[in-house]
Amino acid sequence: MTVPKLVEQMLKGDRRALARLMTLIENDHPDTNTVLSAIHSRVGQAYVVGFTGPPGAGKSTLVDRFTGALRARGLRVGIIAIDPSSPFSGGAVLGDRIRMQSHYLDDDVFIRSMSTRGSHGGLARATRNLARLLDAFGKQFILIETVGVGQTELDVMRIADTTVVVLVPEAGDTVQTMKAGLLEVADVFVVNKADREGASRIKTELETMLQLRPQADWNVSVLLTQATDGTGVQELLDTVLRHRDFRQARGLGGKRDAQRLLDEFLVVLRDEIARRVQGGVESGHFNALLQQVRRGEIDPYCAALRVMEDPEGLSILLGARRNSTSRD
Repeated sequence: MTVPKLVEQMLKGDRRALARLMTLIENDHPDTNTVLSAIHSRVGQAYVVGFTGPPGAGKSTLVDRFTGALRARGLRVGIIAIDPSSPFSGGAVLGDRIRMQSHYLDDDVFIRSMSTRGSHGGLARATRNLARLLDAFGKQFILIETVGVGQTELDVMRIADTTVVVLVPEAGDTVQTMKAGLLEVADVFVVNKADREGASRIKTELETMLQLRPQADWNVSVLLTQATDGTGVQELLDTVLRHRDFRQARGLGGKRDAQRLLDEFLVVLRDEIARRVQGGVESGHFNALLQQVRRGEIDPYCAALRVMEDPEGLSILLGARRNSTSRD
């Protein structure tokens, strides 16, 4: 089936077409930008909630329960679960059937596991684009769960409208390191597994640290939950909905969306130029110049400038992508 046909079927509610388009985007197919352009007018309705925090905090179970609370209100949900990569296949170690069994057969819930594949910036763009597909597909809430390690979680925070940071009572060291980053970007804190000793202490520490932040219109909540039995999940949903209303009342969504579109334009432009340069190299257009660089007759910096300043070099770059695509 052609890509335009897949988009047409997806917009009509075909789940298999959606899954195939997601695979194309994850694999950075040459038609990725064509797909995103085709659905652009259909996105912007879904609300994105990011769940992050250290491994073992119970994020998967919390997302599962949170999804149940959304479904109880009749809301359609999309889930993107970012898993560690398998060292053998490069795919997600945990599958969507394992982590979200209670919703797998629900037609109004679509779950997609994707692996980090050792990627950072590329992962952020792929996650954003998968969220756009789910948005165009008609999902009202999109939940993104990260592996909770390093740059990955910071990237997802830039995608989410509301960021939920999930901790456990034993996360004292994690709380201390939050001063460097997570504390500033969290919209809601959750201390999960609150039946364990130390939950109230961690809650108090977080609330004390939040008082030291610069004054803000939105007061970050610190909630206690037990995802295994659903305790506190309804309060979490109510808090997320209050944050959504807060953002809408102050027009924050429009400003953030405008900045995201600008950022995405710059990312797409940079990636497209990189692809065309690679296409030009693979097609042999720059062989003579590459040989000069290898022999040390010209340094890499002057060589790059020569390509960009030479009208013939620019025309090759402009046509390289088209030619390489036609060969595919």
